[in-house]
Amino acid sequence: MSRFDPALVDRFLAHHWRFNPVDATFMGERGYDHRLPPAGAETLDDERAGIAELLGMLEASEEPDDLGQRLDRRMMIAELTVRQAAAESRPRLANPAWYSGEAAFGIISLLLPQSAPVREAALLDRLEGVDGFLAQGAERLAGVAVPAGWVARARRECAAMALFLREDIALHEDWAEGWQAPATRAADAFERFASALDGLDDADPAAGEAYLTLLMRTQHGLDFGPREALERAEAAFARLGEEMEAMADAIRPGASAAIILAKLAAIGPESVDAAFKSYEAIDQKARKAAEGLMTLAQGYGLDYRWMAPCFRRVSQTLYFLFYRSPPGLDAGSGSVYWVTPPGSDETAFLAANPTAIVKTIHSVHHGGVGHHTQNARARVAASRLARIAGTDCALGLAFLGSGTLIEGWACYVEDLLMEADGFYSPAEMLLLKQFERRNAASVLVDIRLHLGEWSEEEAIAFYRDEAGFAPSRVAGEVVRNTMLPASRLMYWLGVEGIKALRNRWRGDTVSFHDTLLSFGHMPLAWIAEEMDRAGQLG
Repeated sequence: MSRFDPALVDRFLAHHWRFNPVDATFMGERGYDHRLPPAGAETLDDERAGIAELLGMLEASEEPDDLGQRLDRRMMIAELTVRQAAAESRPRLANPAWYSGEAAFGIISLLLPQSAPVREAALLDRLEGVDGFLAQGAERLAGVAVPAGWVARARRECAAMALFLREDIALHEDWAEGWQAPATRAADAFERFASALDGLDDADPAAGEAYLTLLMRTQHGLDFGPREALERAEAAFARLGEEMEAMADAIRPGASAAIILAKLAAIGPESVDAAFKSYEAIDQKARKAAEGLMTLAQGYGLDYRWMAPCFRRVSQTLYFLFYRSPPGLDAGSGSVYWVTPPGSDETAFLAANPTAIVKTIHSVHHGGVGHHTQNARARVAASRLARIAGTDCALGLAFLGSGTLIEGWACYVEDLLMEADGFYSPAEMLLLKQFERRNAASVLVDIRLHLGEWSEEEAIAFYRDEAGFAPSRVAGEVVRNTMLPASRLMYWLGVEGIKALRNRWRGDTVSFHDTLLSFGHMPLAWIAEEMDRAGQLG
């Protein structure tokens, strides 16, 4: 065995960015801003060769004594092992929505505030590269059976981008006339790609038990597989439903949880301006409530803004997040938090922004005490990869293994503030119980879809009729489940894992949370092992 060479992190990232240059842009590595991903006939063979070389060097190295290096080595081995399997059985190049998403965010990533000022040469290169990239995709997909949901998503994204490139990009604050011609050519390319998807046969999106087990055990680091996770989530889903009704009866005897939550949804600001101001105001209240429970990120700002006009329509279709993790390699001093404007229907806007949702989802889960503090703390983690693993990219997290900590923390901290007297009302606590039950429901869908036990139609019906998801959301949610196996299970399993760790922690509450977040974006199971190794758990 050879001594671990920290320079392998640079080789790993160079390999990753070669095949995922849009990820590099989101991470803050500017050397790839002019490129879109390779998608030619030789791409997968080249990628597999690079994976095999890196894995050989990593597996031949000794486990380092240094914490950061140890976690870097472990994450590289896990990510490469999963990508090796994906290249064989579920290559991204066989998914039309991968092409539409990468092409779309290859452009949009360069126009977001985190990339300001716009690097015009890189933007023009990517606009000109869309045609060739999507043409390679159309050629590869010709005659291939593809899940119908993936095709439908790709078509929607292509239509949204064509509209954006023909009209709305001109609303960008840095717009220049020289963008128009290449933007129009790119719009044409999106429409040609959508047309090329006509007539593709449908395919079963199930990943299978072996692949799901690999993701759970290798990428998420769990010591159990899909069958045990399914059993745990089934029991929790039933229990949480009973707890919701008991909580509702305690709030208002005889009333159902549905009735109380409907009344809660009607409570909110009475004007658009008041709704906008409530985001930051409630975030400040959440930060105050969290004092004594955790150490908040103070040196990294959170800037609430109306969403820029150029993005307002395209954001409705794409994986366009209102809060994105800052680029870890060029983080700057703060993040922008978009608030979607009302358009012509102010009543619908106010209905979509009740106080309870702004509080739980925007101000806590994503805001100052949730993802925002977590991301700020990750920038100084001992592991280099833990500083950027949770970067929000075109389709999701850069390295999925980080998700049990990232999404686990953001959901856990929603419940954590129940320990702050007076922050939540009883009805808001009931809403959080509903969120917890929905996360357990997502485990059931994630696993049963990929074990082949449920069809997409059965998953849609379960989300809508039993789990209480909004009907307008469920079809897209199921498509996302099919595209990204083992991604939705990390929310509920992450929360459960953090709760279990806290129960074993030898110190006080603040030190537990501070230590947990100090690891950055890493699989929660590995963090537990490191805490145990350090003698911090009972």
